[in-house]
This record gives sequence, C-alpha cells and structure tokens, in this order.
Amino acid sequence: MKLKKLTAFGAAIAIALAGLTGCNSGSKGTGDTIKIGASFALTGDVAIYGKAANNGSALAIKEYNENGGVLGKEIQYFVEDNKGDEIEATNAFRKLVDKENVIAFMGSDVSSTTEAIAQLAAEENMPMITPTGTKMGITAIGNNVFRACYIDPYQGRILADFAATDLKGKTAAILTDNGDDYSIGISDAFAEIFESHGGEIVNRESYTDQDKDYKPLLLKIKANNPDVILIADYYGPVSLIAQQIKEEGINAHLIGPDGWDGVVGQIEHDPSILEGSYFINHYSPDVDDPVTQAFIESYRAEYNEEPNSFAALGYDATMILLDAIEAAGTTDSDEVIAKMQSSDINGATGNIKFGEDRNPVKSVAIIQIKDGKNVTYKQMDPQ
Repeated sequence: MKLKKLTAFGAAIAIALAGLTGCNSGSKGTGDTIKIGASFALTGDVAIYGKAANNGSALAIKEYNENGGVLGKEIQYFVEDNKGDEIEATNAFRKLVDKENVIAFMGSDVSSTTEAIAQLAAEENMPMITPTGTKMGITAIGNNVFRACYIDPYQGRILADFAATDLKGKTAAILTDNGDDYSIGISDAFAEIFESHGGEIVNRESYTDQDKDYKPLLLKIKANNPDVILIADYYGPVSLIAQQIKEEGINAHLIGPDGWDGVVGQIEHDPSILEGSYFINHYSPDVDDPVTQAFIESYRAEYNEEPNSFAALGYDATMILLDAIEAAGTTDSDEVIAKMQSSDINGATGNIKFGEDRNPVKSVAIIQIKDGKNVTYKQMDPQ
C-alpha cells in the first residue's frame, strides 16, 4: 500500500482496508482492538519526512498484527495529515482522541508540529513518541513524551567533534536559517563545541527560509577560507546552498545534520555538488545488522522504495510503543509510560534506551556522500 500517493483521508481509509486501521466505536482500552493515533505531514513542504515516518510506523503495526497484535488484540492505526502545520497537528490530535478514542499517539515529524501535539498529549497524560522531532525541549513538556531520535544540540556536538578530530578543521563557517529552531539549536551547539576544541568560527551567517540567493553570504565566507562549512538545514536549502558554494569555487568540507537525508535526490543532475560531504544520521542502511537488514527488506517489499532514516525511526518508535504496551499488560497510561521509560530494544536504527529525560541513548552514523550515494563513513557510540 503506497501511502505516499494518497491524501490524508485516503491514507486513513487505505490503511483501514489493509487491516491496519478501523472505525469501530468503543471506549478507550476496551474491546478487541487497541487504537493508536498518529499525525504526520503527508502533504506539504516537509512531506518527505512525514510520509516516510508514517510508512515506517504503519509497517511495524502491520508486522505486529500479523504476529497476533498486542495483548492478543488487533492494533488499529488512525493517521491524520497535519500538512506540516501546528494548527492542523492540534486539530488532528483532538479529532483522534475525541472521535476515535486512541490510547497512545505517534508523531509528529518536524519539531514544530511535534511540540504542538506534545502539549495536548501531556494534558491527557497519553503515551506519546515522536520518531523525528529533535528540538531539545520537546520531551520536557511531559513525563509521557518520548522520542526515538537524538536532539539538536547532540547533533551539533557530534558534528563539531567530527569536524575538529576526523576532519582536523581549525576554522569553520556556519550557515543558519534564523527562523528555524532546528537550525539554530544545531548551530549554537556546534559553535560552542568546535571552539572548545580550539577551533575558530570565522563566519556565522544567517538567512531566511524565503532566500534563494546565498552568494552575498558565501562571498563573506570565501574571504576567510574556512576548513569546514556547517549548513544547519534541511535537504532543500542545502542543495541550493551547496550548488552556489560550488559556483563560487569555495573549497571546504561541507557537513550537516540529519535534515540532509534526502539531499542526494535533489542533486541527481550534478552529484559533484556534494561529493565528499558528510552528514550525521540516525541510521546506516549499509550496516551488517540483521534487524536493520530485515527492516529494509520488509520496507522494500511493502512500498517498493528504499527507506530513509525517517522511515526507520518511524518503525523503531512504533516498536518502542507497542513493546511497552505488551510489557505493561494493559493500556493504562501510567503503566505504559513506565515501560517506555525502561525500553531496551534493538531496532532498525540500532539499540535504543532512554535517559531520565526520555531522550534516547543510541549510536549515530556519519554518512559520506560519494558518487551521488549515501555511504556509511563511521558509526559513533553513544556519548
């Protein structure tokens, strides 16, 4: 079932027909089903993330149902499109709680919509896990809020360590979207840690999400000839910035966060734009790990495409939630939350445990772009 080709309403109906969802009425935690709600960006500017995370989540639920469900009950999965919009995300949560009586919640993908959902989930004390919401403060909203991904400052720290040690960078420039918490959080952490290594930030340039011409900023950077340039943004702006860096003849190591996942699809016309660049990611599809490889095989069979890290995180986040319900032996919120806190799973993205702040303790991957493909450069243990 290729959810990426459906509207939000159509996606929910299609999953229902596939046996993943349903529209049965009934009170929470009763009957022959367990109802899980989800909200992702299935349309809009960040749909590449939401579709993948939703696909991963739906795949995990399908596999659980094929193996008897959870607590001997079928899992029903209700997903609403939030279009990458906070109001839509809020409405989606309320609809699924009030109308469908879901007992736990998956989502969202980007941090802004995740934060909006988390505020409501905390009021309900509803178990919630985001696959990919990386903003630092999300899990602090409530003891019921978890995530399967690492946080923005952690990414910035790992990137700074990598730039200073592996790349032996002495000077660095930072490009930041000044209206995006994700970009700012990564940039701030990178600057602090890179300087702690004795490095120098020679440029810190900002732009907006409406900008398309970055050359005035790049000319400033070119004048200082940095060893490393951090582009702390998502794949769309990264592809444009990298192309203009090449046009300006700037010779530096380009590095970035997990938002780069998907960028190789943007540079198919000229893979040399990012040749040899590096980014941090949650998942290495080429690692020799049986759980990872089994996930990839299942995902290919289900969706006829390669899974990205957002799909893998959607899969793992759902495993964490469903395993916790099974371990709790009940859908009682407090019991499920307690079991989520003590999770220890081997997922598609590696082993995942939680710290007291409900952020995962997990390894990370450094990915290098070679010949227009993502190749694992190294795995880094939890820090």
